[in-house]
Amino acid sequence: MTPSQELTPQTLTDLWEQSWPECPPFGHWLGGHYPDRWVRFHSLPGSKRYPDNENEYTIVLDRHYTTLSELGPGAALLVVTSEWTESPASTPQRWPRRSEVAPSAWHWQTLLEDPEEAPEYRSYTQLHAETIPWRPGTIDVLLRAVADYELANVLLAPTDLRWLYHPYDGGADVILPTPEQRDALKAQHQDWLSEHPSGL
Repeated sequence: MTPSQELTPQTLTDLWEQSWPECPPFGHWLGGHYPDRWVRFHSLPGSKRYPDNENEYTIVLDRHYTTLSELGPGAALLVVTSEWTESPASTPQRWPRRSEVAPSAWHWQTLLEDPEEAPEYRSYTQLHAETIPWRPGTIDVLLRAVADYELANVLLAPTDLRWLYHPYDGGADVILPTPEQRDALKAQHQDWLSEHPSGL
């Protein structure tokens, strides 16, 4: 069995609902639903948002891989990528970069972030998932695309979903299994934290 066959849309949905029942797979919602297990790290010194040169891309990638290695995905990493459509159908693609970065991903599910929004303004989130062999360096293209805001709502996790990692343009949100584990990880990288009292 290849890594991309280890999970199916239904088994992944079931696992998510068991592991993270308070929040659907929207990366930007996770901190609000699990504040006692959440920490945000910034990608660049001084909380600079976007890298301007290769040295800064190196820092961005190093911070992501350092944190992911400390979290310990195991042999395989779950990668969830997103795109948005005007209808529940998963095509046409409005974010073609997603399929370029993750061409082997399979469609997981369709989510409507705001069901109360008028139908003509609705945007449907199409989630795609795959598992890949884990090693530092294996998702450089994806992480650079996130850093440049070519991708959004990316989620990384071990295949048992015991923790979640949401890289975004400017940093990453990490949701740990317990507050104690969150505090320990936070203490390891004090200089990557925001100076804002909210941690954002």
